[in-house]
Amino acid sequence: MFRNWGGNANNPFDNYDAASIIDIMVELTRKQREIEHRTSKILKVARPILIAEGFQGLSMDRVASQMEYAKGTIYNHFPNKEEIVLALVAQSMEIRRSLFEQSGIIQGPARLRMMALGVACEFYTQHCAEDFALEQWVRQQGVWDKSSEKRQNLIRQCEGQCMEFVAGIVRDAILRRELVLPDSLGAEELVFGFWAINYGSQVLSHTSPSLPSLGIANPANAIRIHCCTLLNGFQWDPIMDYARSSKESDALMEKLFPVFWTMKNMQTH
Repeated sequence: MFRNWGGNANNPFDNYDAASIIDIMVELTRKQREIEHRTSKILKVARPILIAEGFQGLSMDRVASQMEYAKGTIYNHFPNKEEIVLALVAQSMEIRRSLFEQSGIIQGPARLRMMALGVACEFYTQHCAEDFALEQWVRQQGVWDKSSEKRQNLIRQCEGQCMEFVAGIVRDAILRRELVLPDSLGAEELVFGFWAINYGSQVLSHTSPSLPSLGIANPANAIRIHCCTLLNGFQWDPIMDYARSSKESDALMEKLFPVFWTMKNMQTH
């Protein structure tokens, strides 16, 4: 960018006075804002297409046409539609991460804080259903393989932050002597079990219309029962029967819902 400015190659501002440097920096900031605005606009156009029509319905031509931009402008921001998909996934995962973080206002035994995370997952799938659906695109190998390492690292970072937050609660429970794990199982591996139950069950709940005919009338309730059973199976104190666990979860949802709802509205796409 500064190649033709002259002066020291290591400091392209050497031949400019302070006022000129300020003008240059203001111009750069303005251009950066314009780039960020166009990027955001591209994602806002692409999001409803992907949600309504899936990956096949999304194309660079279609996004460019709806925005009345040249297709080359779209390519200046995203090299392919897979990058657009992962950028949308990253937005959705950031909402999940923020919900996890907001659940941290709950104080008390680590088990109660773990249950607050379960409530955050319930809220996310029920009230951020489109974001939950978008998240699943990251599991498609064809999308992942064609995206950039930079974009992939953003996804890994967000997942890593979520894992660290939940695993931190497990480690705190161990320090408090509320939980003793087998030597063969680490905190992250225990979290993986909860992740599998919650995420897998929620995917089935949102994609399997036959669940009621299979005898699963209330999937959210079933997920709560399985998580409670798993916690009790590891002797995670305080031990709770399902009636008490459900009552605690309902109370957590009542307390956290306004916080979650405010956060969701702040991050509306």
